[in-house]
Amino acid sequence: MLTTVAISNYRSLRDLVVPLQKLNVVTGSNGSGKSNLYRALRLLADTAQGRVVSSVAREGGLQSTLWAGPESFSRSMKSGDHPIQGTRRKHPITLRLGFAGDEYGYLIDLGLPPPGLSAFSLDPQIKRECIWHGSVLRPSAMLVDRKGPLVQIRREDNTWNVVTDCLSNFDSMMTHVSDPRNAPEMLTLRESIRNWRFYDHFRTDADAPVRSPQVGTLTPILGNDGSDLAAAIQTIHEIGASDLLGVAIEDAFPGSRVSVENTEGRFALTMAQHGLLRPLGTAELSDGTLRYLLWIAALLTPRPPAVMVLNEPETSLHPDLLGALARLIGRASERTQIIVVTHATRLISALAEQSGCHSITLKKILGETTIADAGKLGAVTWHWPGR
Repeated sequence: MLTTVAISNYRSLRDLVVPLQKLNVVTGSNGSGKSNLYRALRLLADTAQGRVVSSVAREGGLQSTLWAGPESFSRSMKSGDHPIQGTRRKHPITLRLGFAGDEYGYLIDLGLPPPGLSAFSLDPQIKRECIWHGSVLRPSAMLVDRKGPLVQIRREDNTWNVVTDCLSNFDSMMTHVSDPRNAPEMLTLRESIRNWRFYDHFRTDADAPVRSPQVGTLTPILGNDGSDLAAAIQTIHEIGASDLLGVAIEDAFPGSRVSVENTEGRFALTMAQHGLLRPLGTAELSDGTLRYLLWIAALLTPRPPAVMVLNEPETSLHPDLLGALARLIGRASERTQIIVVTHATRLISALAEQSGCHSITLKKILGETTIADAGKLGAVTWHWPGR
């Protein structure tokens, strides 16, 4: 389980350290930085896929993703007695992302290359990567350390073994130096991060694939676009928690049930509702009903991930469904760590009733995202190493 996420210089997240528990709700007013936190988590996950540099490029490049305010605030700036203005930079340009968990921690530091003649002078480079044991980075807890092209791994006798000294500055050690013999911790951590799951806005428009029959295959993990909903529901029926599936549908739509029709290998979902003479196909269901069925399939997955992040799951749902959604999320958090990003008051209130719900409220001061009442969440220790 993740215990801490830290982001430095990513958009409005100038220096944010977020404590996490099993079920987490990230909220705040519009523009407070919720979406930036969600996107930063996705960037962290991209490190295990070897695409963090390309993901930063898709966001407009490193310069577009960096904190746009001053390097630091003076007292007069914070009090409003002095205009906000830039000062001479004291530290190198850097975008840093990291997390700590019960077993391992990881961080990555991205920066710009030295000035030169290359046409790729604005491409981000990986300057530092670290993996350590435990929740706090300490020299004695360091397991794998990457500085520029050099990657070294700590041996059992506490000496360091240089794995490579020529790693490309655009390649992560997570994908290019993972060795099951010499660095099993890196391999374990990489596979754990690859298991993180993100769900944003499912397509439910009239032309969405989910509204048409699809070729059915065993689907323990619902796809990001939700097009394999029928196969995912059938998979839950056969190898998952089919009893919880019935409970979730009854909780949201009393007297209803869903089934999957198989026509020559093409699966189509139907929903029988109280008072109707025939079941409705997905082409006939409302956006809200179909979206809720997608959340059921995502959260009742027979293969729960280490971390699941839900971005504004309340979209298109009637407020009366938010209580049932909160209970569904609460049950899912018993098997996986969940982070919900939302500003829906009714969903936040309903989630607060779930056991162990951890609320994180973001606010923005002088363009910087901070945690409201951070002191009430307890002290969080985080250290960024130098380059």
